[in-house]
Amino acid sequence: MDIMQIIGLALVAAIVSVFLKETNSYTSALLVSVVVGIIIFVALLDDVAYILKSLEELAVKAKVNQVYLSTVLKIIGLAYIAEFGTQISRDAGETAIAGRIEFAAKVLILVLAVPIFTAVFETIIRLLP
Repeated sequence: MDIMQIIGLALVAAIVSVFLKETNSYTSALLVSVVVGIIIFVALLDDVAYILKSLEELAVKAKVNQVYLSTVLKIIGLAYIAEFGTQISRDAGETAIAGRIEFAAKVLILVLAVPIFTAVFETIIRLLP
């Protein structure tokens, strides 16, 4: 799916959502938003797979430890998923829940980054006399 199709789908969904909100069907408007978000995400899976494959090939050529690449990719994925959940929560008018999702994502990103921090600190310690 190219960007014009995504924008077209999103605009149609936005118009339908606004119409549904005007008719006091907030649940249906939120459902439209979620479904369109999922459709766009699924449509981009091939592109995401291509990016992952390319990054893995580059990491192998550069002899980068796969653990580090895997960790960075997990962090990026977690950030995107958290952003999606946050936006859905905000669309539903639940800003407090959106804030909690953001907080949880930040904590989980720190947890995932611990092995990278450890490797960096171990390298620094080895370099010091």
